[in-house]
Amino acid sequence: MKTEVRTDGAPAPAWVFSQGVRKGPILQVSGQGPQDPATAEYLFPGDVKAQTLRTLENVQAVLEAGGATVEDVVMFRVYLTKRADFALMNEVYGEFIDKHVGNGVKPCRTTIFVELPHEAMLVEIDAQAVIG
Repeated sequence: MKTEVRTDGAPAPAWVFSQGVRKGPILQVSGQGPQDPATAEYLFPGDVKAQTLRTLENVQAVLEAGGATVEDVVMFRVYLTKRADFALMNEVYGEFIDKHVGNGVKPCRTTIFVELPHEAMLVEIDAQAVIG
């Protein structure tokens, strides 16, 4: 059975998609951006480090609403607008993973450079987790 995952801990989807979908042990989190969960305001203009952390926190909120943790993630996809932001994003990402996964098996990751749907967005991240 497929179920929609919703949480107030991440911004509501701006368009016609779910924050997350769980089918059996698989949970897919839709791309999250650097938005305030309560207001959907884009935060930290021009600061990819702060945007990355906020985005990862939004992903984590959807994971938890779907019954998963960061340790359950098998794949993160990170979308950046500029190659020059890679090192700064990677630094924050690494700290986040170390905090939430520690010495466990770190998830896979792909980083893609794209034009994102909102001008203020420097980063967007989605995730897939397998629970149990």
